[in-house]
Amino acid sequence: MLLKRIMLFAFLGLTSFLKSQSQTLYLKAQGADEKQTQTIDSLYYKKSFSDFSSLNEEIQLIKKRLINIGYIETDIAEVNKLNDSSYLAQFDLKQLYKKIRLNLNGHVDKNVLRLLQIDTNRNYLEIEVAELESTLEKLNSEISNQVDPFSSLQLTNIKKLADGSLLADVSISEKKAARTIDSIIVKGYEKFPKAFVIRYLKIRRKQPFNLKTIKDKTSDLENLQFSNQIKEPEVLFTKDSTLLYIYIEKQRSNSFDGFLGFGTNTETNKIEFNGYLNLNLINNLNYGESLRLIYKSDENEQKTFDLKANLPYLFGSPLGTEFGLNIFKRDSSFVTVFQSAKVQYQINPRNLISVGIDATTSTSLLDNSTNFVQDYKSVFYNTNYQYTKRQKYDKLFPINLQLDISFGFGKRTVADLNEDQTKFGLDTYKIFNLNNKNSIYMRLAGAIINSDSYFENELYRFGGINSIRGFEENSLAANLFSVLNTEYRYRVNNSLYVHSILDASYFENQTFDVKEKLFGFGFGFGLINKAGLFRFNYSNGKTQNQSFKLSDSKIHLSLTATF
Repeated sequence: MLLKRIMLFAFLGLTSFLKSQSQTLYLKAQGADEKQTQTIDSLYYKKSFSDFSSLNEEIQLIKKRLINIGYIETDIAEVNKLNDSSYLAQFDLKQLYKKIRLNLNGHVDKNVLRLLQIDTNRNYLEIEVAELESTLEKLNSEISNQVDPFSSLQLTNIKKLADGSLLADVSISEKKAARTIDSIIVKGYEKFPKAFVIRYLKIRRKQPFNLKTIKDKTSDLENLQFSNQIKEPEVLFTKDSTLLYIYIEKQRSNSFDGFLGFGTNTETNKIEFNGYLNLNLINNLNYGESLRLIYKSDENEQKTFDLKANLPYLFGSPLGTEFGLNIFKRDSSFVTVFQSAKVQYQINPRNLISVGIDATTSTSLLDNSTNFVQDYKSVFYNTNYQYTKRQKYDKLFPINLQLDISFGFGKRTVADLNEDQTKFGLDTYKIFNLNNKNSIYMRLAGAIINSDSYFENELYRFGGINSIRGFEENSLAANLFSVLNTEYRYRVNNSLYVHSILDASYFENQTFDVKEKLFGFGFGFGLINKAGLFRFNYSNGKTQNQSFKLSDSKIHLSLTATF
């Protein structure tokens, strides 16, 4: 019987102990006066806890937050237990210090101060005490990026001034020797072209280590068609070396683009078909090279064969090359063969300049050459500038802005007669994003050739889906032309958009003494599916003095498949 009573008392005691351990504890914090208490209440501190340890941590956190806002002399006067579940913490905040002057004493590099938009002409920094912690964190972060990742800032000689502000010296502790990159390791896409790391990203061995700069450079991988950054670079520090890891994945970048067009021939009233194929092979040899092949067959019995090969960073140098071959045949009138070679220099991921030479040979197929079609040869020396700005993570509209300007001068030779000529070309477009759904696309393209005389077989050819829409492919010839394409685009979702078509053009053909204004209207849509990007365009073209005819409408279908 006695044993049972002892066990019962033990059980009740254990139950009471467990109950007390699981009891919720409450905290009230107050200052030395009502104003101080209001200041503490404005911190919105936590007031209920599951155990005393958590309650005590909150008291220490309150003190730290008071110090951070300028009550640097804050004391915890006492902590009293009011009852079994309630505690009272009494604080004495003392004086509020609103401002602090930090004497830099040349310890902080001026480049760091400029990055943080701090006046470099003064050797001190005056800030609110409430901003002290965040300011020191920014300074320390930038100093760590500027070659010295192991340094830390310290405040020394802290003094209280009569005006209620503080004065302190800033010093850098544990400053070590400057770090340099000893090894660059690419993970994920190990065959990533080494020349692109050195020349395109401009990251090299023995380069001063700066993590922020490295991150800015590797973000330019998004401008490459054949690669993508998986995650931000990481660094491994050892006692005597710095290893940089860059994480890249290879992207599918080859593309096949083709379209089928059809419309009614105004003379025969029969439907005629036309089309083209555009094949782009990019980085298949892991060199960053590209090969583009275009073949067109137009309804005007015109055939075009165009081949371009681009070899960047030749033999690891900053220079690249581009070679081109274009053959154009116009029914039974003439054949023109165009050959080109360029040397390119990639200034940075967005800017490219090049110089080159091109040669053209055109042969008349007519039994008797006319004044409009002649056998001729020409040689031109050219300069070119390209700017490209891409939109990250946007498969529908990957490029936001592109600019291509070219200029050339040379001579055309007919029999033994030479004639000086100059050429200028412009092709640029921009997407103006109004919001996530709506955007406006504008493209301006044009070219001019200056000469004392012109032949039909040396004129520019334009018109069609990649020029002014609503007209037959390459049906227009000019020594001067300009085309403005505009589209209002509405993005239904990330794989579908619809758009309007409003085009305008002006051209001159001095061979036939023609000056004309053209207009194109219509609508279309683009759809990304498993096969690629499918585009549909319905457009109708007219001249300045011509009315619209539905029979002149053009429908273009194209599919760009990536593999």
